[in-house]
Amino acid sequence: MRRVRAAVAEAPGAPFAVRDADLEEPRPSEVLVRMEATGLCHTDLAMRDTWPRELTPMVFGHEGAGRVEAVGAEVTSVAAGDRVCLTFASCGACDQCVADHPAYCRAARARNLSGGRHDGTTPLSLDGAPLHAGFFGQSSFATYAVVHERGAVKVPSDLPSAVVAPLGCSGQTGAGAVLNRLRPAPGSSLVVLGAGGVGLSALMAAVAVGCDPVVAVDPVASRRALAVELGAMTALAPGEGLVAALRDLTGGGAHHVVETTGRPETVRRAVSALRPRGEIVLLGLGGEVTFDVMGLLSKGVHVHGVIEGDSDPGRFLPELIGLHRRGLFPIGRLVTTFPFEEIGAAVAAMADGSAVKPVLTFVGRPRFPARRGRHRGRRDR
Repeated sequence: MRRVRAAVAEAPGAPFAVRDADLEEPRPSEVLVRMEATGLCHTDLAMRDTWPRELTPMVFGHEGAGRVEAVGAEVTSVAAGDRVCLTFASCGACDQCVADHPAYCRAARARNLSGGRHDGTTPLSLDGAPLHAGFFGQSSFATYAVVHERGAVKVPSDLPSAVVAPLGCSGQTGAGAVLNRLRPAPGSSLVVLGAGGVGLSALMAAVAVGCDPVVAVDPVASRRALAVELGAMTALAPGEGLVAALRDLTGGGAHHVVETTGRPETVRRAVSALRPRGEIVLLGLGGEVTFDVMGLLSKGVHVHGVIEGDSDPGRFLPELIGLHRRGLFPIGRLVTTFPFEEIGAAVAAMADGSAVKPVLTFVGRPRFPARRGRHRGRRDR
């Protein structure tokens, strides 16, 4: 057993409380990772608020980055000392995994959302009792994590951990929706609804492959400004007249829309903003949406539901890192760092819109100096 610090949700919707816990050593196919940074995602908060009470207390977190400290006897893909990006879990053997679509693994729920390993066990304990974990195969809101080797992708040692961490979920979700699913032609128009970590990752990918125009929509002025800095032709606030404005900006309707909010009314507006045979990707967690079927049929609209960017992380994360090194995917521009013990402040900054992608850091002081005097971090420029 190893003593760790973990941000624990004691009940559905409860605030995170950083507590001492115990972590098992890795099993034969597992890897022990000392966390250096982990992103805070809207998914962490949405799932915490709706998590089954019988699976609490629970440790969330699914955008971890760190260094491998030990590996099980059967691990071959990484070794002690390697820097890794943690990502979602998959079995590697089902038809979807074999076809290089592990985000749709047949065992995805058991391996990512069951409150433990796929066999029902958990590597964490709290005061001698099981502490639910294994969120997206990692539960990275802790100083250490035990993960299956498939969920640990080796990354270059010189990349800052605060830049690597968001690649494991929000980066690959947004960018993958564009690069893996839509695959837009240069010069095609693309609209992003919601300029958070996922939406801006989609925007950066669209700019990287030459979409024109790229338009962002978000209610927060600072996020709209950042979208323009990252290459959007313009960024609009939602409201009356939005659909007409988007149609005008895209020459009669967008070729592609990436919808990240999950709000039914926003999804319907997104469909209305498409041109004939346009495509929409739905990324936001949400409830039921109703459509006018005749409207979809008459326009020939393609609707895509996409998880984790339809990404094979072992292949796609190195591609994103390559784009980052060329200056085409500057994901560090989205990041604001917070010390791990101040996870409550990171949650508040995400809620009020002052941080696009909060990243919790575990090693030393935050990498970036204060921004606007409010938080101990800033966007990495």
